[in-house]
Formats: sequence, C-alpha cells, structure tokens
Amino acid sequence: MNIKKLARPNILKLKPYTSARSENLSGVLLDANENPLGSVITEFSESDLNRYPDPNQTDLRNKLSGYLNIPAQNLFCGVGSDEIIDLLIRVFCEPGKDSAIIVEPTYGMYKVLCNINNVEVKETELDSEFNIDVQKTLNAAGSNTKIMFLCSPNNPTGNLLKKEDIIALVKGFEGIVFLDEAYIDFVGDESLIRETLKYPNLVVLRTFSKAWGLAGIRFGFCASSAEVIELLFKIKLPYNINKLTSAAVSNALENNYKKELYISIINDEKNRLIYKMQQLNGIENVYTSDANFILFKCRNSKEVLKYLSDKGIIIRDRSGHPMLKDCLRISVGTKSENDLFLTGLWRALCEVSM
Repeated sequence: MNIKKLARPNILKLKPYTSARSENLSGVLLDANENPLGSVITEFSESDLNRYPDPNQTDLRNKLSGYLNIPAQNLFCGVGSDEIIDLLIRVFCEPGKDSAIIVEPTYGMYKVLCNINNVEVKETELDSEFNIDVQKTLNAAGSNTKIMFLCSPNNPTGNLLKKEDIIALVKGFEGIVFLDEAYIDFVGDESLIRETLKYPNLVVLRTFSKAWGLAGIRFGFCASSAEVIELLFKIKLPYNINKLTSAAVSNALENNYKKELYISIINDEKNRLIYKMQQLNGIENVYTSDANFILFKCRNSKEVLKYLSDKGIIIRDRSGHPMLKDCLRISVGTKSENDLFLTGLWRALCEVSM
C-alpha cells in the first residue's frame, strides 16, 4: 500500500516550519527568542490530576481578565500561539477556496498553517523601514480573503508596527485582522489588546513564552469580540489546556513583578549588544529592536553563522526571508552568553574577512 496516495496533495507539497529546537538542543542557545533568565513562577502544587481540567478555563480566564482589564468572555486560551492561529484559519477559511494575507518578512508559522489548511497565501511586503504599506496591503485582498496576519513587534525585524497603520487595516479590511503581540511586553504600554473591545474583526494574540519565561508550558491566549471567541470555543479540542499549565500560568500572574524585572534586565542587555555590535567591522546594519532579539546584517553571513555554530553559539539565519539578504538574528541571552556571542562574532568577522 502506498500511504502517500491517501494523503492530501497540499500536505505532500508542504514545506514544514523548522523550529529552533528542531536543530539545536545544546550550546549557547541564542536562537529562539526565549527568556534566558528563567521563568517567573515559584513552586506550585496541583492536585486532582485524575480529573479532567475545566474545558472553559473559567478560573484562568478570570485571572487574565483581572490582569488585562478585559472581560473574560473576550478571552480564549490556546496551546501556545500556534493552536490559536490554526483554529482561526479553520473557523474563517474554506480550504481550497479562501485566502489569507501575510505581510513579509514575518513569522513563518502563519504561512505553514495556511498551507496545512489548504488556504491560499497572498504575500505583500513591509516598506523599506519595515512599516506597513496600508494601501498596498489592502489592495492585496481579494473577494475571498478572510484573514490578514500582522506581527508587532515584528518577528524577525524586531520593530513595532505603527498603531495608526494597524487600525487603518482593521477599518479597511472586510475580514479578520490578526495581530500577534508575542513580544509586546518588551516595549511598554503599546498593546492594542483593548482595541478588540472596539473593533469586532480584530484578534490580538499574546503568549507566556517570551517575557514570562514559560516557553516550555506552551500557553498563549487571544482577545477578540465575543462572537469570535464563541466560534473558537466551538471547534477547539475539549481539554486543550491541562491543569499543570493552568497552575503555572496562575502562579506566574501572581509573580508579575518578576516579569517586569526580567524585561528590564533583557532590555539593558539588548541595548548593550546593539552598541557593541555597531562597533564591529563587517557589520553592515544593526536594526532597531522593540523585542528581545536583534536582527543584524553582516558580510559573509553564512560563514559567520557556521563559525559561531562550530563554537557552540547558536543564532538564527533569517536571510531566506524577503528583504533580509545576509541577515542573522540573535536572541538576547544572559550577560555571560552575550559576551561569548560578542567575542565569537568579532572573531568570526575577522576570520571570514581574511
């Protein structure tokens, strides 16, 4: 039996997303935009594991509601950001018929999940400053375009998108505008999450994987109109958030002060890295970052990447994205990890230039 003959054609053609941890599990890991300082949770215990968890995450959503000042009915919890993205595509896009807009360069999972669901991707690009070209983006939409994906601060460029541009798209697009705010904690009070109470077609995504230091528990959530949230609950798996994850998130919310401390340390290290990198010969550009990572352009980027990898210093190649030729991305690590990276980068630039 040829099993592949049973599979959907779009799955056979699919180019899967390659996560950072699928390539490297050890070394100086500065490639996945994690919090290098640890998680914000303290010790916690969870009983009654023999019972299924609350399928509606009632207590957890109420705690998030208090933290965000957003009604619980406007919140939905998912297994990381990826489950929520997948569910939104399945709710609003008819496979083989509808399309979604992706504004490049951006997070690769938007396109992968569209491809998995057999949803056409219409790609447009940010402008030369990595801001939204509102009219060009709106013009990319067709009559069957149902979702538009935005990321702010944008991954991998690191910059915060302009609020007025995002709102212009929300007002001008007859579909769902999905705004991924995975890195918003690193830039202060710039979130558009409360705008979801004003615009019914806006979905704002947040995660506990970055500033909260909880990438290992796989928890994300989104805010949107009650109508969108109701549809997401309609198709999600019954017990998608387990009790241990819920307990960890609840504990983290009680230790929010630690998150703020971590953000301050990471931002200070980010600014130090940017300053030091700007002094190195061979670095062509170090881009402004509102996130916990830095995009930079250098000569001989492939050789630099390999040199660092051979030394056990793992960063990310982003040169395959539109507009990002010769660009690499480093996640901000601890001070000692960052010092190892700076020394390795200096040596790499000297060696590959010889």
